[in-house]
Amino acid sequence: MIGSGGDPSADGGRSVTRRARAVALLRRRAPALVAGALPVLAFPRPGLDWLAWVALTPGLLLARSAPTGREAAKRGWWFGAGFILAALYWLLPTVGPGVLLLAVAAGALWAPWGYAAWALLRPGRLIAAVVVVPSVWLAAEWGRSWQSLGGPWALYGATQWRHPAVLSLASIGGVWLVTFALVAVNTALAIAAGAWFRRAGDTPPAGRPVRRTLAAVLLAVLIAAAGPLTYRSWSAPAGRPLKVALVQPGVVVGAGTRFDAGERITAALPRVDLVVWGESSVGFDLRRRPDLMARLTALARAHGPLLVNEDARDAAGRISKSAVLIGPDGERARYVKNRLVPFGEYIPLRTTLGWLTRVSKAADQNRVPGTGVVMMRAGAVDFGPLICFESTFPDLARTVVNRGARVLVYESATSTFQGSWAPPQHASLGAVRAAETGRPAVQAALTGVSAAFDERGRRIAWMDTPRRGSVVVEVTPSRGRTPYDRYGDYVPWLAVVIAAGAGLQAWRRRHPRG
Repeated sequence: MIGSGGDPSADGGRSVTRRARAVALLRRRAPALVAGALPVLAFPRPGLDWLAWVALTPGLLLARSAPTGREAAKRGWWFGAGFILAALYWLLPTVGPGVLLLAVAAGALWAPWGYAAWALLRPGRLIAAVVVVPSVWLAAEWGRSWQSLGGPWALYGATQWRHPAVLSLASIGGVWLVTFALVAVNTALAIAAGAWFRRAGDTPPAGRPVRRTLAAVLLAVLIAAAGPLTYRSWSAPAGRPLKVALVQPGVVVGAGTRFDAGERITAALPRVDLVVWGESSVGFDLRRRPDLMARLTALARAHGPLLVNEDARDAAGRISKSAVLIGPDGERARYVKNRLVPFGEYIPLRTTLGWLTRVSKAADQNRVPGTGVVMMRAGAVDFGPLICFESTFPDLARTVVNRGARVLVYESATSTFQGSWAPPQHASLGAVRAAETGRPAVQAALTGVSAAFDERGRRIAWMDTPRRGSVVVEVTPSRGRTPYDRYGDYVPWLAVVIAAGAGLQAWRRRHPRG
């Protein structure tokens, strides 16, 4: 009998062809993917912050050398995907394959950046390039800062957290202005390097490569000097120094054991103005546990007001993260975390993406968010407590400062990501928020890093992840408002307008009337 099936070798041949195409595609895009991962080395833990001034140059040159604008946009997309993958690799245990989906989705925002580099890194377009290319980057960075796309983690300007003089730009235009300066310097350096290589289709340069290179390098130096030249304090002391104790019990398994550890460390403290525990330091509903509330109240009487963090189901079965201020007479104020971690504390579109809970440690139940910031008081000082992920959002710190906060207080827990780059990256954001708002910032992390910064973002204390115990710091409450406090996110809005205008102009060139 003659069979009716097709030739199996044909299917095998098609499979080989598909694999070959996939390998060829990866080879073509791998340089952009690797170039996208390079800038992440400027963040903690590697801490090569100087690299941020040059790390984008390889990606810019890859986009510039593309044969077409479409290919440059694809290289920009892969660059963005590489950046997101490297910056958020530590989410793999929590999100699993969702990290790849996030990298692909957010990476697409860098496609216009690749196109802009291809179009503008040409002879005679130095000024246009250092204005438009950073604006397109900033528009992409602002767009992916939307909470459901992962939030504003690894904003490029945050790489400069150890340099208060550079961070002075943050007091003027937020971390966004620091990002703009960094990308502008990289763009100028890419033009300086590209001055020696002429692409097909480029018009003959008006001057010699040496002259064009010197002009680009000089512009890069002037932009880099903008931060130190504007370095000043926008705030003034608002009372005596505030003595704050940050409690860090470390990785402790079990809610009861964790509570006992925090209690034991606090009992050894001198009297201070405020004791801060980390996020999820209390795994019980204090309103239903008067015995635990009595123990915390006794600590507050002996050592000063306590700011603890409750992470437990209430009587209705709901879960929230709440900062609870406890004084000698019991609970004084409560703040419920507003902005939750996607996948870690809730799953966006749970009906569609709920399957992630079966292959990762994604949230099995959505936390309930709060409805706004809450002001609290320790002694005579008003402060605005924020919780963990919320330190990544510049607008939240600005909101509490405009409500009257003299000090920023963060409670954090990154125990899920111990041993990764996440804890030091997270702690470093306190420096950026302090510089933006002109307020000192303290952060108590359950398992580290606990840290404190003055009103210019200068580091006062740094208690890394291996350490256990407490650290007592003095910070001076501040008053006054920085330009960023007053005017908010005007820099990314301007970047969006510039990027949109440049895009419209490019479209009109490709589609002239008639």
